[in-house]
Amino acid sequence: MSGSKARITRWLCVGLVFAIGPCAEKLRAQEMTLELDPANSRIEFTLAATLHTVHGTFALKHGTIHFNPSSGAASGLVVVDATSGDSGNTGRDHKMHAEILESQRYPEITFTPTKMSGRFELQGDSSAQVEGILRLHGSDHVVTLTLPVQTKGNSLSARTHIVIPYVEWGLKNPNTFLLHVSDKVEVDVTAVGKVQEQERHP
Repeated sequence: MSGSKARITRWLCVGLVFAIGPCAEKLRAQEMTLELDPANSRIEFTLAATLHTVHGTFALKHGTIHFNPSSGAASGLVVVDATSGDSGNTGRDHKMHAEILESQRYPEITFTPTKMSGRFELQGDSSAQVEGILRLHGSDHVVTLTLPVQTKGNSLSARTHIVIPYVEWGLKNPNTFLLHVSDKVEVDVTAVGKVQEQERHP
């Protein structure tokens, strides 16, 4: 290679580094914020029992999640209204709130994300894992949620399934002589919200 061609090649390489560098830095620094929509998000629970399976819902109060897809950093807070638990049976729900959840004493169930892994796409389908702290009945528990995610524009929807061993976690076992229920409750969450890049200030 002649001296002139070598110099041209070096300058091209330098140019590429300067061109790619800011893009790579932007990707590394990309901070996203997800604001959940309580009206369109759903939290459903299923509890197996000897006589029949109990189905019910809880209401999302609000939720904000900050995350960086490149670094895996995550923070924020998701708050569920524990007093909203509804299985469609007044007597059963009264016992659930008064004796098991003690929802007047512990009116909120919260999830605090701490770490994110997997693949997140700004558009289309993704699959991510979010680790965090689930606070239930006044106690903290580390959980990892696997979420298939769909993003279209700035709209995001995600689903996850979690099995909560509520008796193992210290909540009262509701079994009676005639009625036996599972010591684990299955929860299905459909989360809907708006995602956008966070503003960065110099």
